[in-house]
Amino acid sequence: MKYYQLQQKQGLPLKLKIKMSEKRIREWYKHFDGNVYVAFSGGKDSTVLLDVVRSVYPDVPAVYVNTGLEYPEVNEFIKTVDNVTTLRPEMNFKQVLEKYGYPVLSKMVSLSINRYQRTKDPLVKEYRLYGTKGGQYVGKIGVIPPKWHKLAKSEFKISPKCCAVMKKKPMYKYVKETGRQPFIGMLAHESERRKEYYMKFGCNAFEGIKDIQSNPLAFWLDKDIWQYIKEKKIPYCSIYDKGYSRTGCMFCMFGIQLDQTPNRFQLMKKTHPKLWDYCINKLGCGKVLDVIGIEYGEGQTTLEGVL
Repeated sequence: MKYYQLQQKQGLPLKLKIKMSEKRIREWYKHFDGNVYVAFSGGKDSTVLLDVVRSVYPDVPAVYVNTGLEYPEVNEFIKTVDNVTTLRPEMNFKQVLEKYGYPVLSKMVSLSINRYQRTKDPLVKEYRLYGTKGGQYVGKIGVIPPKWHKLAKSEFKISPKCCAVMKKKPMYKYVKETGRQPFIGMLAHESERRKEYYMKFGCNAFEGIKDIQSNPLAFWLDKDIWQYIKEKKIPYCSIYDKGYSRTGCMFCMFGIQLDQTPNRFQLMKKTHPKLWDYCINKLGCGKVLDVIGIEYGEGQTTLEGVL
C-alpha cells in the first residue's frame, strides 16, 4: 500500500470505515473458525474494537493483561465488561527494571542504548554513538541520537524488554494454550512504525510475520474513535475525563519526550500522588528523567526540587 492510499482510507466517513472494519473482522474470524479473541487494554481504541467485533460476533472473548501498571480506573472499568479473561505476567515492574533496565524514549532508542551498555567492544560502542568504526563512517542504523548519549553513559540500565516480558509473554502463552488469534486495536497514525506495518501487511496479517494479527481499525483516526463512542453511547474508562490521552502503563517512559505539558508524570502527580511518589522516588524513574531533562513535578527537573 502507498501512503496516499492510507490517507484516502483515513479520510473516509466513519460509517464506511465501520463497514470496512466489519469485513476484515469476518475474514479473520472465518479464517480461524471463530477461534479468536480481542486484545483488550481498557483503553478507548480496544474498547471500540471490542464493541465493533461483538456487534458482528457477540461471543468473542476479550483478554486483558493486568501488569500491575494500569491506572486504577482502568482496572475498575475492566470489571464492568463481560467475558474478559485476565492474565498476569511472571515478573513485576520492579523485577523487570532490576534485571533488564528502564523503558524510556522509544523501543528503538532503548534497544540501541542497551546494546551500547552491554558490549565491551570499543568499536561497537563507537558505532552506537557516532555511526563510525575506527573513525570511518559505517551507517546510522541503531545509532543513538547525540542528545541521548548522556543517558547511554549513565549509571542506569536501559532496555525495551518491559513490554515483551509483562504484556506479550502472557499473551503468547494464552495463544499457545488456546490456539486463539488476536484482534488488536492498533491505529496506524499513532507512530511511523505502526504506519509502516499497516502499509506492508494491511489489516489482517495472515502470514509473512511472526506475530500474525488482525488490526481492523488500523486506518481509523482518534476522532473516529471518539465519534463512535459518542454516537453509540458506549461506556469508556473514566481516566480520559481526568486529562489523560492514553491509558498505557502508568510508569512507562516511552514517548515521554513527545508529551505536551503537563506530561503524563506531571498529571499523575496531581491525580494519583501516591503512585507518582512510588514511580518517581521508589522506582527511581525521577532520576532517569533528570538525565534526559524531562520535568515530572511542578516545573522541577530535579528530585531535590520535588521533595
